[in-house]
Amino acid sequence: MSFDEAYSGKVFIGSRTSYTDADLVLFGMPMDWTVSFRPGSRFGPGRIREASVGLEEYSPYLDKHLEDVRYHDAGDLLLPFGNPQKSLDIIEETMDGFLRDNKFPIGIGGEHLVSWPIMKAMARKYEDLAVIHIDAHTDLRTDYEGEVLSHSTPIRKACEWIGPENVFSFGVRSGEKEEFLYARTSGMNFHPFEVHEPLQRILPELHQRPVYVTIDIDVLDPAYAPGTGTAEAGGISSKELLQAIHSIGHSGAFIVGADLVEVAPVYDHAEKTAIAASKFIREMILGFPKAR
Repeated sequence: MSFDEAYSGKVFIGSRTSYTDADLVLFGMPMDWTVSFRPGSRFGPGRIREASVGLEEYSPYLDKHLEDVRYHDAGDLLLPFGNPQKSLDIIEETMDGFLRDNKFPIGIGGEHLVSWPIMKAMARKYEDLAVIHIDAHTDLRTDYEGEVLSHSTPIRKACEWIGPENVFSFGVRSGEKEEFLYARTSGMNFHPFEVHEPLQRILPELHQRPVYVTIDIDVLDPAYAPGTGTAEAGGISSKELLQAIHSIGHSGAFIVGADLVEVAPVYDHAEKTAIAASKFIREMILGFPKAR
């Protein structure tokens, strides 16, 4: 597929640059084949794009405008319904292509398993890769009811791929006892319940390191993001997640890509979740890419 081909669907606000000329590529991964509770996150990428129309292109937080970034919305990947392995293969092959073309990728899910092939591709290019994981759930299972391809497993897979000491989890407040035990004994950098304070302490350790950022929208309290498949009470606010995104962007880390996953719009008729997600993505587009 040529990403310079016209995308027939809606695009994220401000996408004007061709793939060839773009520095940053936004793309959707509409997959929810392995969810454990409520499906619907495959509709997240499209609804986030639609919600972005209500955004200003200017960020007063960063004093930047989307016109300042050459980015291209490549649309949604065509993922075969109900086939997790083939879908993951397509995502990984696509990511390899983006990295060969020196693009900064920002992915929109979809369930959280879509982050796994991206992290694999990133680790092949950046041998000292670190992962910042912001989520309500540990995602540290080896399988879910015998299925190793599950949205409850991507962070465990990342730990086994790049080493648990290179994975930094924040905001987690749900998981099996065995997952919490693994997080606390494996060498992971595990910071449950909170995001802002532990993130401020950890970011100096990531100075100049290549860092991939994966954000599950369910880190937010359901009051702010009811439109997700596995909502979990006791989360952070939209303001706190914005602060975290800005802290990461302002840090000395070399951010190499990011994703935002698990928006399931059918469960949020007020569209609070998609509206918040579109703003987070705008801030990532404007704040994450850095020259090295």
